[in-house]
Amino acid sequence: MAKESLANNAAQKVTEYQSMAASGQQILQDLAARVPYFLVALVVFLLFWGLSAIFKKVVYKLLGKRSRHANLVKVFQRVGGALILFMGFMIAMVIAIPGFTPAKLIGALGIGSVAIGFAFKDIFQNLLSGILLLLSEPFRIGDQIVSGDYEGTVEDIKIRATTIKTFDGRQVVIPNSQLYTSALTVNTAYKQRRLQVAVGIGYEDDIETAKGVILQALDRAETVSRRAEPSVIATGFGDSTIDLTVRWFIDDGTQANKVASIHEVIVEMKKGLDGAGVNMPFPIRTLDLSDASLDKVVNKIAKPAA
Repeated sequence: MAKESLANNAAQKVTEYQSMAASGQQILQDLAARVPYFLVALVVFLLFWGLSAIFKKVVYKLLGKRSRHANLVKVFQRVGGALILFMGFMIAMVIAIPGFTPAKLIGALGIGSVAIGFAFKDIFQNLLSGILLLLSEPFRIGDQIVSGDYEGTVEDIKIRATTIKTFDGRQVVIPNSQLYTSALTVNTAYKQRRLQVAVGIGYEDDIETAKGVILQALDRAETVSRRAEPSVIATGFGDSTIDLTVRWFIDDGTQANKVASIHEVIVEMKKGLDGAGVNMPFPIRTLDLSDASLDKVVNKIAKPAA
Protein backbone atom coordinates (compact mmCIF):
# COMPACT_ATOMS: atom_id res chain seq x y z
CA MET A 1 0.00 0.00 0.00
CA ALA A 2 2.84 2.38 0.82
CA LYS A 3 4.45 1.73 -2.53
CA GLU A 4 1.19 2.37 -4.37
CA SER A 5 0.70 5.65 -2.44
CA LEU A 6 4.21 6.82 -3.32
CA ALA A 7 3.65 5.91 -6.95
CA ASN A 8 0.38 7.85 -7.03
CA ASN A 9 2.01 10.91 -5.44
CA ALA A 10 4.87 10.75 -7.92
CA ALA A 11 2.44 10.46 -10.81
CA GLN A 12 0.46 13.42 -9.47
CA LYS A 13 3.60 15.56 -9.14
CA VAL A 14 4.65 14.67 -12.67
CA THR A 15 1.22 15.66 -13.93
CA GLU A 16 1.41 18.99 -12.09
CA TYR A 17 4.88 19.73 -13.47
CA GLN A 18 3.74 18.86 -16.97
CA SER A 19 0.73 21.17 -16.57
CA MET A 20 2.96 24.01 -15.31
CA ALA A 21 5.41 23.45 -18.15
CA ALA A 22 2.59 23.45 -20.66
CA SER A 23 1.20 26.70 -19.17
CA GLY A 24 4.63 28.37 -19.26
CA GLN A 25 5.18 27.22 -22.80
CA GLN A 26 1.77 28.58 -23.79
CA ILE A 27 2.57 31.92 -22.17
CA LEU A 28 5.87 32.12 -24.02
CA GLN A 29 4.14 31.27 -27.27
CA ASP A 30 1.51 33.96 -26.64
CA LEU A 31 4.23 36.49 -25.84
CA ALA A 32 6.14 35.54 -28.95
CA ALA A 33 2.97 35.94 -30.97
CA ARG A 34 2.40 39.41 -29.46
CA VAL A 35 5.98 40.63 -29.99
CA PRO A 36 5.20 42.14 -33.43
CA TYR A 37 2.21 43.95 -31.90
CA PHE A 38 4.40 45.27 -29.07
CA LEU A 39 6.93 46.54 -31.59
CA VAL A 40 4.20 48.23 -33.63
CA ALA A 41 2.79 49.77 -30.44
CA LEU A 42 6.24 51.08 -29.49
CA VAL A 43 6.71 52.58 -32.95
CA VAL A 44 3.28 54.23 -32.73
CA PHE A 45 4.05 55.70 -29.29
CA LEU A 46 7.43 57.03 -30.48
CA LEU A 47 5.69 58.53 -33.49
CA PHE A 48 3.26 60.40 -31.25
CA TRP A 49 6.21 61.44 -29.05
CA GLY A 50 7.82 63.00 -32.10
CA LEU A 51 4.53 64.64 -33.07
CA SER A 52 4.33 66.15 -29.59
CA ALA A 53 7.84 67.62 -29.92
CA ILE A 54 7.05 68.95 -33.41
CA PHE A 55 3.80 70.46 -32.13
CA LYS A 56 5.65 72.37 -29.39
CA LYS A 57 8.23 73.72 -31.85
CA VAL A 58 5.57 74.79 -34.36
CA VAL A 59 3.58 76.56 -31.64
CA TYR A 60 6.70 78.39 -30.47
CA LYS A 61 7.62 79.48 -34.00
CA LEU A 62 4.10 80.67 -34.79
CA LEU A 63 3.21 82.29 -31.45
CA GLY A 64 6.31 82.44 -29.27
CA LYS A 65 7.90 85.52 -30.83
CA ARG A 66 4.65 87.34 -31.60
CA SER A 67 2.72 86.85 -28.40
CA ARG A 68 3.34 89.17 -25.46
CA HIS A 69 2.11 86.49 -23.09
CA ALA A 70 4.85 83.88 -23.15
CA ASN A 71 3.17 81.86 -20.41
CA LEU A 72 0.05 81.36 -22.55
CA VAL A 73 2.24 79.89 -25.25
CA LYS A 74 3.76 77.53 -22.65
CA VAL A 75 0.28 76.43 -21.55
CA PHE A 76 -0.70 75.68 -25.14
CA GLN A 77 2.56 73.82 -25.75
CA ARG A 78 2.44 71.65 -22.65
CA VAL A 79 -1.27 70.87 -22.59
CA GLY A 80 -1.32 70.15 -26.33
CA GLY A 81 1.82 68.04 -26.13
CA ALA A 82 0.44 66.07 -23.17
CA LEU A 83 -2.81 65.35 -25.03
CA ILE A 84 -0.89 64.09 -28.07
CA LEU A 85 1.21 61.80 -25.87
CA PHE A 86 -1.91 60.50 -24.10
CA MET A 87 -3.57 59.72 -27.43
CA GLY A 88 -0.44 57.90 -28.58
CA PHE A 89 -0.34 55.89 -25.34
CA MET A 90 -3.98 54.83 -25.68
CA ILE A 91 -3.56 53.81 -29.32
CA ALA A 92 -0.38 51.87 -28.48
CA MET A 93 -2.19 50.03 -25.66
CA VAL A 94 -5.05 49.09 -27.99
CA ILE A 95 -2.54 47.66 -30.49
CA ALA A 96 -0.47 45.80 -27.89
CA ILE A 97 -3.27 44.37 -25.74
CA PRO A 98 -6.30 42.69 -27.37
CA GLY A 99 -9.63 43.99 -26.16
CA PHE A 100 -8.09 46.97 -24.36
CA THR A 101 -10.36 50.00 -23.82
CA PRO A 102 -9.94 53.21 -21.78
CA ALA A 103 -12.78 52.06 -19.54
CA LYS A 104 -10.82 48.95 -18.60
CA LEU A 105 -7.78 51.06 -17.78
CA ILE A 106 -9.81 53.29 -15.49
CA GLY A 107 -11.36 50.26 -13.84
CA ALA A 108 -7.99 48.57 -13.36
CA LEU A 109 -6.45 51.68 -11.77
CA GLY A 110 -9.49 52.25 -9.62
CA ILE A 111 -9.58 55.95 -10.45
CA GLY A 112 -13.24 56.04 -9.52
CA SER A 113 -12.54 54.91 -5.97
CA VAL A 114 -12.39 57.30 -3.05
CA ALA A 115 -8.86 56.23 -2.01
CA ILE A 116 -7.32 56.95 -5.41
CA GLY A 117 -9.29 60.18 -5.58
CA PHE A 118 -7.68 61.42 -2.38
CA ALA A 119 -4.27 60.27 -3.59
CA PHE A 120 -4.59 62.29 -6.78
CA LYS A 121 -6.12 65.33 -5.08
CA ASP A 122 -2.82 67.17 -4.54
CA ILE A 123 -1.60 66.27 -8.03
CA PHE A 124 -4.71 67.65 -9.71
CA GLN A 125 -4.64 70.72 -7.46
CA ASN A 126 -1.05 71.46 -8.49
CA LEU A 127 -1.91 70.93 -12.17
CA LEU A 128 -4.86 73.30 -12.01
CA SER A 129 -2.85 75.87 -10.04
CA GLY A 130 -0.04 75.65 -12.60
CA ILE A 131 -2.43 76.32 -15.48
CA LEU A 132 -3.97 79.28 -13.62
CA LEU A 133 -0.51 80.69 -12.82
CA LEU A 134 0.53 80.44 -16.45
CA LEU A 135 -2.70 82.14 -17.53
CA SER A 136 -2.74 84.94 -14.94
CA GLU A 137 1.04 85.55 -15.06
CA PRO A 138 1.68 86.97 -11.57
CA PHE A 139 5.36 86.38 -12.35
CA ARG A 140 7.45 85.23 -15.28
CA ILE A 141 10.65 83.32 -15.87
CA GLY A 142 13.53 85.52 -14.75
CA ASP A 143 11.55 87.31 -12.02
CA GLN A 144 12.88 87.26 -8.47
CA ILE A 145 10.24 86.13 -6.00
CA VAL A 146 9.82 85.36 -2.30
CA SER A 147 7.60 82.44 -1.29
CA GLY A 148 7.59 81.42 2.35
CA ASP A 149 11.19 80.81 3.44
CA TYR A 150 12.52 80.74 -0.13
CA GLU A 151 13.78 83.63 -2.25
CA GLY A 152 15.33 83.37 -5.67
CA THR A 153 15.05 83.71 -9.44
CA VAL A 154 12.34 81.82 -11.34
CA GLU A 155 13.99 79.34 -13.71
CA ASP A 156 10.98 77.42 -15.01
CA ILE A 157 7.20 77.37 -14.58
CA LYS A 158 5.83 73.90 -15.15
CA ILE A 159 2.25 72.75 -14.86
CA ARG A 160 2.92 70.88 -11.60
CA ALA A 161 5.63 72.96 -9.91
CA THR A 162 7.82 76.05 -10.29
CA THR A 163 11.60 75.90 -10.04
CA ILE A 164 13.59 78.77 -8.54
CA LYS A 165 17.30 79.26 -8.03
CA THR A 166 18.12 80.78 -4.65
CA PHE A 167 20.75 83.48 -4.29
CA ASP A 168 23.12 81.03 -2.61
CA GLY A 169 23.03 78.73 -5.64
CA ARG A 170 20.45 76.12 -4.61
CA GLN A 171 17.50 74.85 -6.63
CA VAL A 172 14.07 74.81 -4.98
CA VAL A 173 10.97 73.17 -6.47
CA ILE A 174 7.79 74.77 -5.12
CA PRO A 175 4.36 73.17 -5.75
CA ASN A 176 2.13 75.46 -7.78
CA SER A 177 -0.75 75.14 -5.33
CA GLN A 178 1.45 76.79 -2.68
CA LEU A 179 2.32 79.66 -5.01
CA TYR A 180 -1.30 80.16 -6.08
CA THR A 181 -2.95 80.03 -2.66
CA SER A 182 -0.28 81.69 -0.46
CA ALA A 183 1.13 85.19 -0.32
CA LEU A 184 3.83 85.79 -2.90
CA THR A 185 6.27 88.69 -3.27
CA VAL A 186 7.64 89.56 -6.72
CA ASN A 187 10.67 91.79 -6.15
CA THR A 188 11.14 92.55 -9.85
CA ALA A 189 7.50 93.21 -10.73
CA TYR A 190 8.29 96.94 -11.03
CA LYS A 191 11.39 98.68 -12.29
CA GLN A 192 11.91 100.79 -9.18
CA ARG A 193 12.38 99.37 -5.70
CA ARG A 194 12.71 101.17 -2.39
CA LEU A 195 15.49 100.34 0.05
CA GLN A 196 16.21 101.56 3.54
CA VAL A 197 18.84 101.40 6.25
CA ALA A 198 18.93 102.66 9.83
CA VAL A 199 21.64 104.93 11.24
CA GLY A 200 22.10 106.40 14.71
CA ILE A 201 23.63 109.77 15.58
CA GLY A 202 24.60 111.17 18.96
CA TYR A 203 22.18 113.16 21.10
CA GLU A 204 24.56 116.12 20.95
CA ASP A 205 24.45 116.23 17.11
CA ASP A 206 22.01 118.33 15.09
CA ILE A 207 19.45 116.21 13.24
CA GLU A 208 19.06 118.60 10.30
CA THR A 209 22.81 118.77 9.79
CA ALA A 210 23.07 114.97 9.78
CA LYS A 211 20.10 114.79 7.39
CA GLY A 212 21.80 117.16 4.94
CA VAL A 213 25.04 115.16 5.05
CA ILE A 214 23.18 111.90 4.40
CA LEU A 215 21.24 113.38 1.46
CA GLN A 216 24.51 114.57 -0.06
CA ALA A 217 25.91 111.04 0.36
CA LEU A 218 22.86 109.61 -1.41
CA ASP A 219 23.36 112.09 -4.23
CA ARG A 220 26.93 110.84 -4.70
CA ALA A 221 25.85 107.18 -4.86
CA GLU A 222 25.49 106.05 -8.48
CA THR A 223 23.01 103.25 -7.74
CA VAL A 224 20.44 105.61 -6.18
CA SER A 225 17.61 106.47 -8.57
CA ARG A 226 17.37 110.07 -9.74
CA ARG A 227 13.68 109.67 -10.60
CA ALA A 228 12.53 109.54 -6.96
CA GLU A 229 13.49 111.72 -4.01
CA PRO A 230 15.27 109.95 -1.11
CA SER A 231 14.26 110.73 2.45
CA VAL A 232 15.81 110.81 5.92
CA ILE A 233 13.36 110.53 8.83
CA ALA A 234 13.97 110.58 12.57
CA THR A 235 12.19 107.50 13.89
CA GLY A 236 12.98 107.27 17.60
CA PHE A 237 15.09 107.83 20.66
CA GLY A 238 17.53 104.96 21.13
CA ASP A 239 19.48 104.02 24.23
CA SER A 240 22.48 106.06 23.12
CA THR A 241 21.52 107.48 19.70
CA ILE A 242 18.86 109.35 17.78
CA ASP A 243 17.58 106.78 15.27
CA LEU A 244 17.29 107.86 11.64
CA THR A 245 15.77 105.84 8.78
CA VAL A 246 17.28 106.47 5.34
CA ARG A 247 15.12 105.54 2.33
CA TRP A 248 15.91 105.66 -1.37
CA PHE A 249 14.92 103.99 -4.66
CA ILE A 250 16.90 101.98 -7.18
CA ASP A 251 16.02 101.60 -10.87
CA ASP A 252 16.89 97.90 -11.00
CA GLY A 253 15.21 95.85 -8.29
CA THR A 254 17.31 92.69 -8.65
CA GLN A 255 19.05 91.20 -5.64
CA ALA A 256 22.52 91.96 -6.97
CA ASN A 257 21.72 95.64 -7.47
CA LYS A 258 20.00 95.81 -4.07
CA VAL A 259 23.08 94.49 -2.24
CA ALA A 260 25.42 96.74 -4.25
CA SER A 261 23.30 99.83 -3.58
CA ILE A 262 23.07 99.23 0.18
CA HIS A 263 26.84 98.79 0.34
CA GLU A 264 27.51 101.95 -1.65
CA VAL A 265 25.08 104.06 0.38
CA ILE A 266 26.49 102.91 3.71
CA VAL A 267 30.06 103.65 2.58
CA GLU A 268 29.11 107.13 1.34
CA MET A 269 27.14 107.92 4.52
CA LYS A 270 30.02 106.85 6.72
CA LYS A 271 32.44 109.07 4.80
CA GLY A 272 30.08 112.03 4.91
CA LEU A 273 29.18 111.76 8.59
CA ASP A 274 32.82 111.29 9.60
CA GLY A 275 33.82 114.29 7.51
CA ALA A 276 31.10 116.45 9.07
CA GLY A 277 32.05 115.41 12.59
CA VAL A 278 28.70 113.76 13.26
CA ASN A 279 29.07 111.15 15.96
CA MET A 280 27.73 107.60 15.58
CA PRO A 281 28.21 106.35 19.15
CA PHE A 282 28.37 102.80 20.39
CA PRO A 283 25.75 101.66 22.93
CA ILE A 284 26.51 103.27 26.29
CA ARG A 285 26.01 101.53 29.65
CA THR A 286 26.23 103.39 32.99
CA LEU A 287 27.29 101.39 36.06
CA ASP A 288 26.23 102.83 39.44
CA LEU A 289 28.77 101.85 42.13
CA SER A 290 27.31 104.03 44.87
CA ASP A 291 25.55 101.09 46.54
CA ALA A 292 26.94 100.52 50.09
CA SER A 293 26.65 96.76 49.73
CA LEU A 294 29.02 96.88 46.77
CA ASP A 295 31.56 98.83 48.86
CA LYS A 296 31.48 96.10 51.51
CA VAL A 297 32.11 93.43 48.89
CA VAL A 298 35.01 95.39 47.40
CA ASN A 299 36.58 96.03 50.84
CA LYS A 300 36.23 92.36 51.75
CA ILE A 301 38.00 91.30 48.57
CA ALA A 302 40.72 93.90 49.02
CA LYS A 303 41.33 93.04 52.70
CA PRO A 304 44.39 90.79 53.01
CA ALA A 305 43.84 87.38 54.47
CA ALA A 306 44.79 86.99 58.11
